[in-house]
Amino acid sequence: MSTSRVIDGVNVQSHYRDVDHQFSSAKQGIWLFMVTEILMFGGLFVAYALYHMMYPEMFAEGARFLDWRLGFVNTLVLIFSSLTMALGIYYCQLNQTKKAAIALAVTVVCAGIFMVIKYFEYTHKFHMGIFPGAMLNMEQLNNYLAAAGEPLVKSPNLGLYFGFYFCMSGLHGLHVMIGMGLITWLFIKTLRGHFKPNYYTPVEGVGIFWHIVDLIWIFLFPLLYLVG
Repeated sequence: MSTSRVIDGVNVQSHYRDVDHQFSSAKQGIWLFMVTEILMFGGLFVAYALYHMMYPEMFAEGARFLDWRLGFVNTLVLIFSSLTMALGIYYCQLNQTKKAAIALAVTVVCAGIFMVIKYFEYTHKFHMGIFPGAMLNMEQLNNYLAAAGEPLVKSPNLGLYFGFYFCMSGLHGLHVMIGMGLITWLFIKTLRGHFKPNYYTPVEGVGIFWHIVDLIWIFLFPLLYLVG
């Protein structure tokens, strides 16, 4: 059974030498976990690239239903949220609790803006009859396009493209919501003065998670919205 001891006001587990050893071990653990996340998305990226090479016309047709302007706004929002997350860590290191809490709150707001934009994107596609895979309603989609005076869909297996779109963007959105929950928890802990210049391991760990989530979107945006 592991026991702990207090060093410089920080609880350090008995199997660590000191505060720095505990911090570096926790940080390494977070990075190892994030490698598994990168591998998961990496598999989707590879599959997307392979099918894109096999069906370039279909992927180009599917991409025309995505609004690159909304994707670009979401990219800017997430990049800014990475800045505020980094500031949250920085202010915790300086023991500036109020500024750290504000930075974390702004990060959560940015994540909320991202999800609201994704909500409108998804609901508009559902209204058009766009669903992943075999659930794609081709008749509803073509009726919508005909009423709007736009070219009808030619690819019979267009649902494959949107299978990738909903899977990749939806999985990323799930990570954004998890990040929102974690950062909200950090915000509450920060207001309670839980973090100090010599102890901010949870903030650093969640920060790494959030930066990776942002980085994945930077790859998803051109892959889904621009390459097609």
